[in-house]
Amino acid sequence: MTTIRRALLVTAVTALALIAIATTAGAQQIVDAGKQDDGSGGFAFVLLALLVMLMWAALFFMDRIRRRRQDNEPASP
Repeated sequence: MTTIRRALLVTAVTALALIAIATTAGAQQIVDAGKQDDGSGGFAFVLLALLVMLMWAALFFMDRIRRRRQDNEPASP
């Protein structure tokens, strides 16, 4: 397979994958935040809070790993 064919194939597959992802995500609503005053948006708030906590934890541990790597590297002269 030539390089041009391979590049066209990768481009076409990537474009189709992006279109497929965009159409399925746009057609669904995973959590209904609710517009009633009966507290139906509570579940959406809990999920949002969990997402924020998970992102904070991921950033914290990535920074911790980076600092450990810097401490283990030999000092450059």
